[in-house]
Amino acid sequence: MPRFALRPLALGALAALPLLNACGSKNDDEAATGPTGPVEELYNNGVDALNAKRYATAGDQFNAVEQNYPYSTWAVNAQLMQGYSQYLQNHYTDAIGTLDRFIQLHPTHRDIAYAYYLRSLCYYEQIADIQRDQKGTEQAMNALQEVVNRFPETAYARDAQLKIDLCRDHLAGKEMEIGRWYERQHLYEAAIGRFQRVVDDFQTTNHVPEALHRLTEIYLLLGLRDEARKTAAVLGYNYPGSRWYEDSFNNLADDGLVTQGSATAQRPHTDRGLLSRTWHSIF
Repeated sequence: MPRFALRPLALGALAALPLLNACGSKNDDEAATGPTGPVEELYNNGVDALNAKRYATAGDQFNAVEQNYPYSTWAVNAQLMQGYSQYLQNHYTDAIGTLDRFIQLHPTHRDIAYAYYLRSLCYYEQIADIQRDQKGTEQAMNALQEVVNRFPETAYARDAQLKIDLCRDHLAGKEMEIGRWYERQHLYEAAIGRFQRVVDDFQTTNHVPEALHRLTEIYLLLGLRDEARKTAAVLGYNYPGSRWYEDSFNNLADDGLVTQGSATAQRPHTDRGLLSRTWHSIF
């Protein structure tokens, strides 16, 4: 699917640690694997590779810091940087595993908010198009919501909230696709369930006007004229200028339920909570 996400916010001081003497020593009981050298050299080589967009090389360097100097403070930062390099390589499952480990081991780290945020992006980047299963979208929403809940005053939370809204729109789009298919197959009860869910659960998305129109359309097909008229009234009250209201109005007119002269211009209502109140007051 096309990517919505921007790359993560800069790590700042984390990627720019000064060249200090190592805080931990190399483990002599374990043979070194991958790149070798002083811990500060390995770490800064990783940062240089990251800046040069050589993400696999960067990951190797950060992994070497963890493997060879596991008790150093460098290893903690390297773990987070390795998760970032894996993210940039689109190795999302690996990145999630690395970040989960970081979160579990270092829950009070100064960059813990970033770790949660980056993990949520790994889920977000894997959202499938609406023709496919949307389990990944729900996982992304849950991970993003955790960022909002845990770190509400951060820039990470603000960006996560925007992405949650996009996830909700995506899920609503999936419900609409399934509902349309049911309607084409004349499985009207199943279609009503899908369109009703969009109206009830995804009121802030752009799919609600069409969902109300489809409900009106199906009610007319089933001869449920009163339900059709009420649903169209909700549509007209909340989205009077939409093409979906025009289509619903024309369908009602074709069935003799309204006349062209009965249409009244209404000011659009932007309070989506009003949709719920209008819907429940009518039904």
